[in-house]
Amino acid sequence: MSRRKGHRDFVTVVADIERGQLIEVIDSHQQADIMAVLKQQPLAVRQQVEEVSVDMWGGFAKVIETVFPNAEIVFDRFHGMQQVNKELNKIRQQTGMTIRGSRYI
Repeated sequence: MSRRKGHRDFVTVVADIERGQLIEVIDSHQQADIMAVLKQQPLAVRQQVEEVSVDMWGGFAKVIETVFPNAEIVFDRFHGMQQVNKELNKIRQQTGMTIRGSRYI
């Protein structure tokens, strides 16, 4: 099977950060698979989830809305900053800023 660079088989890890507990490792990164596993928890339990931190994969928003109806979605800091830096690099290139260390100006 041909794959794009950087794309591998992913798993989805579900953890309770406050308690430091691993809840589930889902051997998939497909919306339907993730929802099927998470929906095994009773709705009363899922409604108590207040916040879910995810990477910026677009599919997570639909999963969270469907499975955890009361949860706020929070994007993890690493992926947020990665996107900000990517955009800043584009601006630096467009303006011709080539001074060594300009990344830190």
